[in-house]
Amino acid sequence: MTTKEILSKCDHTLLSQTATWEDIRAICDDGIKYKTASVCIPPSFVKRAKEYVGNRLAICTVIGFPNGYNTTAVKVFEAKDAIENGADEIDMVVNIGELKAGDYSFVEQEIRKIKSVCGDKVLKVIIETCLLTDEEKIKMCEIVTSSGADYIKTSTGFSSAGATFHDVELFSKNVGESVKIKAAGGISSVEDAERFVELGASRLGTSRIVKIVKAQENK
Repeated sequence: MTTKEILSKCDHTLLSQTATWEDIRAICDDGIKYKTASVCIPPSFVKRAKEYVGNRLAICTVIGFPNGYNTTAVKVFEAKDAIENGADEIDMVVNIGELKAGDYSFVEQEIRKIKSVCGDKVLKVIIETCLLTDEEKIKMCEIVTSSGADYIKTSTGFSSAGATFHDVELFSKNVGESVKIKAAGGISSVEDAERFVELGASRLGTSRIVKIVKAQENK
């Protein structure tokens, strides 16, 4: 797999609390230059970023981030607001507490409500795998499949761990054919990125791959 192919699967990400517009503009420039799948940025920057990139690059943002325990009404509003501001893709965090409590209907209905707002925009569902058992991860594969969402995503990158090969392989065995997989959090090398793709990931949430490519170019 070529580096160009890997870059085309990357959601080039900057979600740091200290990110400025200049930082966001810089990753947009990189996303355009290296033809990444999107840039994933905080909601407050979506409007400016979309105006800046136009149709040259997809804009992704996060909803209920990073803890997932916002009310459903707040998440729905966040998603609607992001789309009105120009977001092409939405990455939402599930209510992990409700999942842990076994209220699977709540979790699925929340995803469905957000997907109804997204319409034909891409919805990725972050389940924060580092906080779940394998049984809970498999259940979330079932829920995401039946909810109509487009992707299941491993991690926010803000919890105790990120994507693992085990989790992506587990997703591949348990999601429906309509659901794609995004590995995110801690992807630190081109080799790891390639391995995640081989195991079934269609998207990679990472800030490091572009940085690695740029460093190689500057040698």
